[in-house]
Amino acid sequence: MIRMEDWVTIKNLKAKDASISNRQIARQLGISHNTVKAALERTLAPEYNKKGKRQSALEPFKEIIFEMANIKKFRGSRILNEVRSKGYQGSNTAFYDFLQNIKLTKEKHFTPYETAPGEQSQFDWSPYTVFIGGKITNIYVYSYINSFSRYQILEVSLSQNQAAILEALEQSIIESDGPCLRLQTDNAKSFVINASKNNFQWNPRYLNFCGHYGFTPTRSLPGHPWSKGKVEKPFSFIEAHFIAGSSFEDFQDLHNKLKVFQQEINKRIHSTTKTAPVELFEKERLTLLPLPENRYVGIKEETRKVSYDCLIAYGASRYSVPWMFAGKLVWIKISKGYYLQVYSQSNKLIASHRLSLTKGSVNIVQEHYGSSRALQEGLETLKQKFLELFPEEELFFEKLKAQKRMHAAKELQHILSLSTLYIRDDFTEALKKAFEYNIFNHSFISGYLEKNHKQSFRIEPIGITFGTGELPKVNVKRDLIQYKLFTNPSGT
Repeated sequence: MIRMEDWVTIKNLKAKDASISNRQIARQLGISHNTVKAALERTLAPEYNKKGKRQSALEPFKEIIFEMANIKKFRGSRILNEVRSKGYQGSNTAFYDFLQNIKLTKEKHFTPYETAPGEQSQFDWSPYTVFIGGKITNIYVYSYINSFSRYQILEVSLSQNQAAILEALEQSIIESDGPCLRLQTDNAKSFVINASKNNFQWNPRYLNFCGHYGFTPTRSLPGHPWSKGKVEKPFSFIEAHFIAGSSFEDFQDLHNKLKVFQQEINKRIHSTTKTAPVELFEKERLTLLPLPENRYVGIKEETRKVSYDCLIAYGASRYSVPWMFAGKLVWIKISKGYYLQVYSQSNKLIASHRLSLTKGSVNIVQEHYGSSRALQEGLETLKQKFLELFPEEELFFEKLKAQKRMHAAKELQHILSLSTLYIRDDFTEALKKAFEYNIFNHSFISGYLEKNHKQSFRIEPIGITFGTGELPKVNVKRDLIQYKLFTNPSGT
């Protein structure tokens, strides 16, 4: 007898597209075309007859059968042999009836695949449209779920590029106090370069991230969204209970309220576990992998050279950084699609700005320009370096300090930078000309050199001074050779 679910599906398919043939419907549902024909001729829904005693002997093997049928994709005959070897003594007919009901199709519900504490987490994201500051804004909500406890961590960004994805994932892992043994994702380009079974290839940068935190990457096979259903299902709840009808003053307001919402859902009784995620997570937390000493460093974003007025350029606007980095190369990174973060060459966060929506703006944090004491200490350091290079020019330094006073450090920084562009004799000649005209600033030195001498090709940095060229491509990660051994990307 045709099952009620199949009868409803067949009726719906025919109602949506009258031109679809019985054979096409049969192929989609994996049933015979005669069954489709019989279903379309019925005017009343078939009665649903449950299988009773014949299936009860298979209940102890339910999870094993589910995994072999839906994850490992074993044939029915092999699964039957496996369960018989484990003690099943029922009939073949009862087994195949049971198998038919447990195999997943797009139209069927399925029993969730449960994992042990700390065994697996899942990660995904979804786009939404909200009002921020009275304007319609596209956002992306990232969800990270510890599968055993269902403890969920939510992050939000204005971007969904790889940098934003890894940032949200990293923040979620840190907030969890460590990752699970493996992480289930989909086949997005940020994770997978080639999703085919025969030529599968992980994204190298994602593997680098996995190696830093020590977990194993696994992925859902194309067309198998059920394998990460724990992380996909909550998005409809987020849509209904957080996004719909909400507006936010600014991005920070959105982020703060999302975190309050996160706390609320983790305190709710979960429909599957019948326990609040926050309670189960206390048990799962003990099984998580330890966090590394440092955050992930391998996000080689763009570089900028800081001007001598302590500014960097990004997106047609300029942003300040602390004065001691003037003339140096720094890393920049866009966080959550909303913040500009500036890192030193040693990967220390030195400045953070909200991205300006106005082109040509100058965004200054007054503290970046330091106190008079800090500037004086910086001047003494620069003086020491200047005299190491030109020990006979102490009088030049004193004259410059007398003329420029509060701006002496900046002027000396400029002059030290110029010294890297010209040969020593030409540069010394320019310093002597400064005495003739009694002008002690970098503009005079630079103008004289440009007019009378060609720049050399010497670009070696001089101690604390500010060489030209790109930052060195240093691999700051440990070797990830172990991930080259992954030959089973399906996550089984």
